[in-house]
Amino acid sequence: MTQHYVGSELELFSTAANWKSYFSEVIGPFVGGRVLEVGAGIGANIPYLYGDKVEEWMSLEPDPDLAGRIGEGIEWGTLPARCQVQIGTLRDVDAASLYDTILYLDVLEHIADDAAELAAAANHLAPGGHLVVLGPAHQFLFSAFDEAIGHYRRYNSRSLAALTPIGCTLQHCCMLDAAGFFASLANAALLRAAAPSPRQIRLWDGVLVPISRVLDRVTAHRFGKTVVVVWRR
Repeated sequence: MTQHYVGSELELFSTAANWKSYFSEVIGPFVGGRVLEVGAGIGANIPYLYGDKVEEWMSLEPDPDLAGRIGEGIEWGTLPARCQVQIGTLRDVDAASLYDTILYLDVLEHIADDAAELAAAANHLAPGGHLVVLGPAHQFLFSAFDEAIGHYRRYNSRSLAALTPIGCTLQHCCMLDAAGFFASLANAALLRAAAPSPRQIRLWDGVLVPISRVLDRVTAHRFGKTVVVVWRR
């Protein structure tokens, strides 16, 4: 099944090296073995999460143009040789295929029936495998930007925990980017911008994310604009 992605933010956020390094440190311990990244976009997360524990990495992306970018990266050697790319959605994955890690990184909020999606994903988890979701937090922060890039919703710890698939147990839940929360609040309440500018991305990634690394520890990861949940089968 192919789809054409309506958002235009992938290139912008691909430059957010501090942010990608930060959340990768948080979810990295759960990433290993056979990995399936659902909605992989242009493959911008792979360099940050592909480590020694990864045996193979399947990038699943419904947009043929974006999937093509991943394929080019593998061919040119800018992405690891053990990466593969498949055009489609979870329903296009062989029913017998099992993975040790399944990733939804800023993806689940784009899917209308998120509960059904996670239930289907759990069926592709190997015993002891991890299902990892990272997404935007707090529905009251829903903005013109969320709407423009096709978000159905934002989450919090409770709403994501309520989606726990049958056969899985909640293993980890935390909030990230406390400093970025206030920038998102300003955008939702005041600026109402349909997309951040490159300058705003640089400011957030270069200044706010390093601050969040400190604030998140101080607040015990109970506050932020991003939520991370990990389930284990």
